[in-house]
Amino acid sequence: MTKPTKVTLTFDNGIEPIELPILSGNLGSDVIDIRTLGKHGIFTYDPGFLSTASCNSDITFIDGEKGLLYYRGYPIEQLAENCDFLEVAYLLINGELPNELEKKQFSSTIHQHTMLHDQLTNVFRGFRRDAHPMAVMVGVVGSMSAFYHDSVDVLDPILREITSNRLLAKVPTVAAWSYKYNIGQPFIYPQNHLNYAENFMHMMFATPCEKYEPNPVLAKAFERILILHADHEQNASTSTVRLAGSSGANPFACIAAGIASLWGPAHGGANEATLKMLEEIGDVSRISEFIKRAKDKNDSFRLMGFGHRVYRSMDPRAAIMQRTCYEVLNELGLHNDPLFKLALELEKIALEDEYFVSRRLYPNVDFYSGIVMRAMGIPNSMFTAIFALARTAGWIAQWNEMITNPEAKIGRPRQLYTGNTRRDFIPVDKR
Repeated sequence: MTKPTKVTLTFDNGIEPIELPILSGNLGSDVIDIRTLGKHGIFTYDPGFLSTASCNSDITFIDGEKGLLYYRGYPIEQLAENCDFLEVAYLLINGELPNELEKKQFSSTIHQHTMLHDQLTNVFRGFRRDAHPMAVMVGVVGSMSAFYHDSVDVLDPILREITSNRLLAKVPTVAAWSYKYNIGQPFIYPQNHLNYAENFMHMMFATPCEKYEPNPVLAKAFERILILHADHEQNASTSTVRLAGSSGANPFACIAAGIASLWGPAHGGANEATLKMLEEIGDVSRISEFIKRAKDKNDSFRLMGFGHRVYRSMDPRAAIMQRTCYEVLNELGLHNDPLFKLALELEKIALEDEYFVSRRLYPNVDFYSGIVMRAMGIPNSMFTAIFALARTAGWIAQWNEMITNPEAKIGRPRQLYTGNTRRDFIPVDKR
């Protein structure tokens, strides 16, 4: 059957019908182009933009019904199995996987930018020691715009590339130092002979008096965590980066805005919430009690780590993370870890329970990633910071795409006004 190319909007009060074109992408649903509606004095109403495409993009594709996630057309399963994080970052930003020379040059460039300006240590010290790492990251990344003035001209492709490299290289240092500052340890400077994941773990766990030897199994697991979270289409934080960037704002400020959006518990805090839930359940014997609570609409308890706003079948990242979970726990001799056993039993019961099956509440990537990071020694407070570290690659790609798109305009959503109609001012003595 031939696809429709237009739709006609009709009215029941005699207003002339409006004809709107239908646009088709290479994959996914068709969209109705409503850009001309404003000329007719009418707009659409879509809280949360759940049915509105705010842009066209060729970076990431998700099919929630089929459980597909593609970066630039490559299935996430293939990338997670065969690539390191910088290869995936290069793919997201540049559109193609690097060849051997390009990969070497890109990795070398990123390594050359890992250090922070020395005065940025003063920005860290302006925070309380108990500040959440995400609060520190928002502040420090935003303040970087005051140290790298050549990033202001967002229309210069060379300067955009330099800024992109700086962000990708320095955000791991910012994240690791946020943790060090929080626990009162000295900052550990990056070691450029280490790869991206190893370098972050070194900055997290080394001290001036004790060298950190990267474990290749843990480093590979961390690479996978970064790859799986590198981009995820037009989610809240990515849309925030695009919206901030649409005004021509400094890219460091745009990424800081994305970090702030990601910090919300409904967005980037899901793996931390999942781990807290498992700790609250505590023992396999209590699972049925919490399953019952999850089904009770009058109970505030929610089964975290199951279901996804986009994926209506299995989250394609979950199986990769589950396998990674086994690898990490076996490497560390934690295969009998009670929390992991609890998670597996909870998963088994939920997947067999009609309540969860009928609602397609399958385990998502957050169900396992928190267990993996906990086993690696990463505290709960750093989970979302690591999410931000991973997502920086996608944010950079999305920001670059938005800046160079000739159709891009400054974001200006409309509203359905429900306030008072016109009224006249009354002096204070007569109110």
